[in-house]
This record gives sequence, C-alpha cells and structure tokens, in this order.
Amino acid sequence: MNDESTRGINPAFYILITVFFFWGFVAASNGVFIPFCKAHFNLTQLESQLIDFAFYSAYFIGSLLLYLFSAFRGVDILNKIGYKKGIIYGLLISVAGALLLIGVVNLGNGMENKSTAFFLILGAFFVVALGFSLQQTAANPFAVMLGDPSTGAHRLNAAEGVNSFGTTIGPIVVAILLFGTASENGQAAVTDISTINKLYLMLAGLFLLAAVIFAVTKMPRFISDEIFEKTGKATRSMLGITFFFLLILIGVISRYALPLFVLGIVGILGILLYSFKSAQRDAQGWGAMRYAQLVLGMTALFVYVGVEVTIQSNMGALLEQPGFLSPAGLDKSQIDPYISLYWGSLMIGRWTAAITIFNLSGRARKLMTVIVPFIGFGVVLGVNIWKGNQINDFYLYAICILVLVFGFFIGQEKPARTLLVFGGLGTAAMLIGLFTTGQTAAFAFMSGGLFCSVMWPCIFALSITGLGKYTSQASAFLIMMILGGALIPPIQGGLADMPALGIHRSYIIPVLGFAYIAFFGYRVRSILKAQGLDYEAAVM
Repeated sequence: MNDESTRGINPAFYILITVFFFWGFVAASNGVFIPFCKAHFNLTQLESQLIDFAFYSAYFIGSLLLYLFSAFRGVDILNKIGYKKGIIYGLLISVAGALLLIGVVNLGNGMENKSTAFFLILGAFFVVALGFSLQQTAANPFAVMLGDPSTGAHRLNAAEGVNSFGTTIGPIVVAILLFGTASENGQAAVTDISTINKLYLMLAGLFLLAAVIFAVTKMPRFISDEIFEKTGKATRSMLGITFFFLLILIGVISRYALPLFVLGIVGILGILLYSFKSAQRDAQGWGAMRYAQLVLGMTALFVYVGVEVTIQSNMGALLEQPGFLSPAGLDKSQIDPYISLYWGSLMIGRWTAAITIFNLSGRARKLMTVIVPFIGFGVVLGVNIWKGNQINDFYLYAICILVLVFGFFIGQEKPARTLLVFGGLGTAAMLIGLFTTGQTAAFAFMSGGLFCSVMWPCIFALSITGLGKYTSQASAFLIMMILGGALIPPIQGGLADMPALGIHRSYIIPVLGFAYIAFFGYRVRSILKAQGLDYEAAVM
C-alpha cells in the first residue's frame, strides 16, 4: 500500500461516493418499473422478477469474469489497473448499457412479439449493471482504504447514505416519466414505455461525466506487492456456483423456472457450506476463502441483497392485491410512494449510521441518533409531496423509525452486534407483516428497509477484516454474492404465483433471510476473536 497517511478521510472519498448514488437510483427504479412491465408485457409475478434477475446477475457475472481472468493470468487484475481505472471502465460500460436500452426500447415498440422485446430490455439492463459490477468491486474496498482502516465501515455507511438518497428519488422520477405527476381514476396518465428513454439518456450523460471527473482527478493508488497466490480450490467453487447459475438460466427459458431456481439456490448455498468446511481443514489453495468470516459473509451478503431487493420488488403486486391495503387494491400508478418510502427507509438508517464519521461528543452523538432519522424521514415525505403524492397515512411510520433508533442504541455502533439486533428486528417485522393486513402489514414490510439499511457495510467490513493481501480478491467474491438479488426475488415471485400461497404468504422468504443475517452477526464475533481480531472494539 502507498505510504500516505490513512488517518482521517481522503478528499477523493467525496468524489467516489457519486457512483454510489447512481447504483441506488437505477436499482430502486426497478421497483416501479417491474409492476409496469408486468402489466405492459402480460407477465406472471415470477417473470416480472426477471428484471431483477438480469440486473443483479450482471454483478455476479462481472465479478466472476474479473476473478477468473485474474486466476488464470496469475495476477490480480484490479490491483494491477488500480481502483480508479476500474471505476472509470465500469462507468463506460454503463454508458454503453444505457444507450443500448434506449435502442432496444425503440426497437421493441415496433415488434409484435412482446416477449422478444422484454428479453431485449433485460439484456440492456444486464449491460448497465455489468458496469456497476466493476464499479462496486473497485469502489467498496477503495472507500474503506480512503482513511483510517478502523473506521472503514463509517465511510461505507456514508457512501451507502448517498446511495440511499438515489434509491429514494429514483422511484419518484421513474413514476413521473411512466405515469406523469398525477393519475386519473387510479389509472396511469402516461403508459408509454418509450418515456423511459429520457431517463437513460440523462443517465448515459451522467455516467460519462463521472468517468471524465474520475479521469482528471488525482487519487491515491493503493497496491499490494504480495505475489498472487494460486487459488485452485476457490476457483473450482466459483465454477460450481456458475454451474448452478447456468442451471437457473435454463429454468428462465423453460417451463421449470421455479424448481430450477430452488435447486440452484440450494446448490449455491451448499457449495459455500462445503467451501467453509473444507477450508477449515486445509487452507491451501483456497485464497481469500480460507477465512471463515469471508465465506459466511458471502452467504450473508447473498441473503441480505436478496432480502433487500425481494421485499420491494414483490411489494407492487402485494399492494395491488384487493383487500390488503384497500378494498380494490392500488393501481400500479399509485405504488411509487410506498416504494419510495421503502428505499427511503434505507436512506434513513444509513444517514443515522453515518453520524459516526463526525467527531461528536458522546451526548451529541446520541442526540443526533434521535434527530437524524426524522430529518431523513422529512426528506422522504418532502420528495413525495413534491411529486404530488398523498402522505397523510405515512405519519404513523414514525413509530417504525423509533424502533430503528432503539436498535442503534442496542447495537452500540458495533458491526456484529448491530447485525444481530437488526436481523432480529427485521425477522420480527416480517412476521408482523405476515400475520396482519392493511397499514400495519404494509409498514411492517416497508420497515424491512430500516433494518436492511446498515447491513451491507457491516457484512462487508466484517468479511474482509484481517484478510490483508486477499482483500481485493475477497471484494470480488463478495460482489459476486449480489447474485442473491437476482435469485431470491424470483423465488418469492414463484411462490406468489401458487394459489395455495399467494403474494402475502410469499413474504416468508425475507423472514428466513433476516434470521440468517442475525445468525451471522452472532457467529462472526467468535470467528474474529479466534483469529485475534476483536473487531467489536472498533466503532462501526
């Protein structure tokens, strides 16, 4: 690593966080785009979740290719080109994807076969997210390194707070483009899919501008002089996961989607469990996967991303269900306030967690932990008021925010304890949502965003703790596990399509996910202590 001081925050960090905004803006927009596409292309609930499948599987494919290329060449490619160039190349790929999406939407409008048009759109989403994959693989460890290593999770929380601002306004902007600023008799004012072109033309320009800013800005270069270690066993595990991913891909184009999705997820989790057990017996050839905190963290990240995405991706169908929130159910043009509140919940939690990057006294920090969540809530309400949405029913959501504040005080700014507490609260919230209806159930499910809010930086920071020269490789492995966002929502969508279960009962999926994350928070502390690493001694 370079010899610059790692104390404090490097000014380059403030430029780095711009890409976090893009990821959030685009990903959250899918929550409004999914129910629109479901109606526009006449899709089942599982098929509508293929938007998430295309988007998040790109993270897996991009990180896998980066890792395999490094393994076969015997050199860490990202370490060689540098984190800065990795981000620039990723932005340029996303520019290409945004322009491709504009092209396929225009082409699809002239097609009689809507199924073909839908799959072309999925392909364009894949390319946009492929660029995000390279950006994330570089940006997350870069954010940790741009300052005091012991407060790396602080900076990830701050960056994720910017990401969450993007997730809050993304659904609102997309709803305006698709449906206009108002709806009449519950029906969308505008339903032409080509209106999405305006958004992606703007995004292409912003991606390009960001790439230029990164190119001309001087940033520190972090490199490792360690010799690249052969990791044949880890490579075989990644290829095994790829096999099950391809099996799922076969399911996507066949009539057996749900069974193959289930089989694929069981296979992927089975490989991770096998890797965990085998690496503990003989670490040779496992590379970064020799560390138990990484392998269990990969599983936790897979589950966490899946939970975060599936709650909101299936929420549109849930809110449209007659009798759940209203007698007739909501129209797809009326869903964006709830999607915005869900993603805004992540922003609320991440802004609160980011308080720790400021040098505040203990009393001031506690006071801000109470105040900041409600400032974030005010931003969410303000964005919806700006769009013209009715927010009278949202005021009671303040009760959920008070539970979040309680969770922060119990978590005591310690990553493992926070995961245990928030995982438990998330499990409880999902169970409340399962056994109730109306506003109580809707708020319970949306509060999942509050409890997901700090899980990414906690899991990521805990998973790479003590990995040294393996940090870059571990980052690639962790980014691969964003695959959970591609696979878990279609599983829930498939359950929702089953008459015996339906969309409401399908929310058993995030219950199981939150429960595992709580387990990881409990287990990782003893793993790190066994390695002489008391990570809980550091402030989150």
